[in-house]
Amino acid sequence: MTVSVETTEKSAAPAGEQGGAAQALRPHAEDAFAAELAALAAQDDRPRPARWRLSPWAVATYLLGGELPDGTVITPKYVGPRRIVEVAVTTLATDRALLLLGVPGTAKTWVSEHLAAAVSGDSTLLVQGTAGTPEEAIRYGWNYARLLAHGPSRDALVPSPVMRAMSEGMTARVEELTRIPADVQDTLITILSEKTLPIPELGQEVQAVRGFNLIATANDRDRGVNDLSSALRRRFNTVVLPLPESAEAEVDIVSRRVDQIGRSLDLPAAPEGTDEIRRIVTVFRELRSGVTEDGRTKLKSPSGTLSTAEAISVVTSGLALSAHFGDGVLRPSDVAAGILGAVVRDPAADRVIWQEYLEAVVRERDGWKDFYRACREVSV
Repeated sequence: MTVSVETTEKSAAPAGEQGGAAQALRPHAEDAFAAELAALAAQDDRPRPARWRLSPWAVATYLLGGELPDGTVITPKYVGPRRIVEVAVTTLATDRALLLLGVPGTAKTWVSEHLAAAVSGDSTLLVQGTAGTPEEAIRYGWNYARLLAHGPSRDALVPSPVMRAMSEGMTARVEELTRIPADVQDTLITILSEKTLPIPELGQEVQAVRGFNLIATANDRDRGVNDLSSALRRRFNTVVLPLPESAEAEVDIVSRRVDQIGRSLDLPAAPEGTDEIRRIVTVFRELRSGVTEDGRTKLKSPSGTLSTAEAISVVTSGLALSAHFGDGVLRPSDVAAGILGAVVRDPAADRVIWQEYLEAVVRERDGWKDFYRACREVSV
């Protein structure tokens, strides 16, 4: 027997009318970019897979940015190779699940959220992976008061986000898949291969309807990673999200995200390409790659990943510091402590690496004297 799962759909009202969504600290993608999604839908005359809000072409345009025939500008959500986005979108249009793989900070979660928002109009069908994620988070749980009172029944069953996505033909998301225990990960095998979720307690099952798919994100760099079984990995098409190819691309990404975050927090604007953002990106890229930009000096790399996401965090914290305890202008003294915290994860080894980098590279670099002094002050 096949059972359908009843859920309450999200309101179609504008972001500002959705129960205070306009005041949300971090609005969902479908709310924050509702105008862009609506403009794309209105002008999208290409074929759409079953239950998709947009065609694959429009989904790619939403992520990569562009200008529509009526002059509407779609802001880029992802800065990177176009082919990567095209492969990811095409995968979701098939019956294969999508695995976004990459080191921390390569925008896996960001891309996952925006893909779900563009495809299904709802990015909230989410399972957040942790070391303590139980099997019920992927399959289903129970309302124990009803279970004890009436025994196993449909009314006592609590659907997971994945079950809801299956029954409604939506896109589910599983974040940090490799953080989930291996035996819980493998709960997905039947769902992805048979497109069904058995409920043995009721002698029923939930069959996925057309439009259902799943996006998972994973990395293999963090401690506590649980490798995917070969059986589960075969159920995914894997797309690797790389780190930004150039310093200019990374500066652009950091500037865009800091501007978005800053507006939500009422922080002063950081001019695009500001010196401090460029310096932070340069420091992170050099320490990450183990060589200076000019290729002349080899460096030791610290234990942290020094990702783009961490650069965004350092700049955002610096802007908050300058806004509340400075003159509102981002200066080296505002970001120095954040850089130290990002670089020095191992107090013993990383601190030595950072000190050597300051003295051998930063101290000798033209125009970086104020940056060097600020970093030395917090590093002593």
